[in-house]
Amino acid sequence: MTFESSETLFAWPIRVYYEDTDAQGLVYFANYFKFMERARTEWIRSMGIDQGDLLKNERRCFVVVDTSASFLIPAKFNDEIVATARMIEHTRATFLIEQNIYWQDVKGELLCKGLTKAAYIDADSQRPLRLPKALFKEN
Repeated sequence: MTFESSETLFAWPIRVYYEDTDAQGLVYFANYFKFMERARTEWIRSMGIDQGDLLKNERRCFVVVDTSASFLIPAKFNDEIVATARMIEHTRATFLIEQNIYWQDVKGELLCKGLTKAAYIDADSQRPLRLPKALFKEN
């Protein structure tokens, strides 16, 4: 199996608000993970998966099982940044997403490099399930 969008980079534009920054006017480190979450959520939505309906109607959900980030250049109050999501590998129940944050657009300076591993689970039993077909295609 290969991921349908493995070569397609999903990009989500974000404006840095005052609430995202620390006393120095720089983005507080934990907020980069929030920006990555927004990009992942919108990336999944762009594939036609409504996570609210998935949980309510099928009792299925995606959960982050591991994440890491390298903070290279700080974003500042009022900057326009772009958070990205691109699946780089998957198993039957998990997927690894490259998540980067750039200044202004994906050709801008790389501010933060991240990786996020997520799993697809049964919300009640917390057991892993096969990923939805919308996330990948058979060769």
